[in-house]
Amino acid sequence: MDFDFAEHHTLLRQSVRDFARAEVAPHAKKWDEQERFPKELVPKLAEIGLLGIRIPEEYGGSGMDTTSYAICVEEIAKIDGSLALTVASHNGLGTGHILSFGNEAQKKRYLPKAARGEWLAAWALTEPGSGSDSAAMSTTAKRSGDGWVINGTKMFITQGGVGSFCVVLARTNPDVPKQKGITAFIVDHGTPGFSASKHLQKLGCRSSDTAELTLENVRVEDAQRLGEVDHGFTDTMKILDRGRISIAAMALGLGYGALDMALTYAKDRKQFGKAISEFQAIQWMLADCKTELDAASLLTYRAAWLADEGRPYSREASMAKLFASEASTRACNKSLQIHGGYGYTREFAVERHLRDAKICEIGEGTSEVQRMVIAKHLLMG
Repeated sequence: MDFDFAEHHTLLRQSVRDFARAEVAPHAKKWDEQERFPKELVPKLAEIGLLGIRIPEEYGGSGMDTTSYAICVEEIAKIDGSLALTVASHNGLGTGHILSFGNEAQKKRYLPKAARGEWLAAWALTEPGSGSDSAAMSTTAKRSGDGWVINGTKMFITQGGVGSFCVVLARTNPDVPKQKGITAFIVDHGTPGFSASKHLQKLGCRSSDTAELTLENVRVEDAQRLGEVDHGFTDTMKILDRGRISIAAMALGLGYGALDMALTYAKDRKQFGKAISEFQAIQWMLADCKTELDAASLLTYRAAWLADEGRPYSREASMAKLFASEASTRACNKSLQIHGGYGYTREFAVERHLRDAKICEIGEGTSEVQRMVIAKHLLMG
């Protein structure tokens, strides 16, 4: 949509758009069908700065703002939701947690390699039984000498199987309210007892690596503790606020991508002697998609602007994520409907966009959780 972006944001959008069309579009269908994480693309992502979007230049990153982060994710998602999810989670969750709450030694160890694409980041909060009630985790970390021993299972972890390190949330104090006794730790790939126990097969985002993680007596030094003891859940909520902006941006990209496909198809497809774009039923579907996606874009970039200005944005991030994710699913669904039977086949990418879009209503807080967050802010005054 037309928006008063700064010149550097406009140039960035075009650069990422060109990259996605050249390097991603020819392969996205194959990656999805093979359910294969495209490792060969990682160096190219790093080369143009997409693996260190928010990492400061002093640590080898691009040092971009939140608006730039959203633009990058949106443009990639127009072509491939799986890769957009990879970029969003690597930047916003794994490296984002270290950037926001790590000490200097941790930043120097992990951020440069993450920005260069040598190490991919994962972030492990969700468990098989905790879902939306994320503080009700059963993974524990107990002190042992000068370190900690972690035991538990994490579920639905993006980059869980390909990540070089993972930020793991664990309960460290069972004697306080559940939100107040959780601590974050950085666990390196290859640490004894730490493994991707199951690679998950999914409806959408099939080439984004998603795994179940098992931690069996995993020992880490206290130097791997990320942030203050028992303060991890509070830090996590701040990480999720910014992450919700990126998921809103991903939803936007998927929706706009599907709308572009529908527009092209509607102009080319002939029925009853004329292009189906001339039928009012089709025009109204296109109009609804465009209107809702533009509204979602305004919500998303308002939240990003607030974050860049250092102003509170938790409510606005939830509003953006809620509206954009649901508008995207509707847009992808209507775009598939416009394609008719062809849209239901894998010959056209619109069916992949619809499958990919659904995760935006679930990941980083379901639509129901977003409504709870928004209502809480309203009731607090």
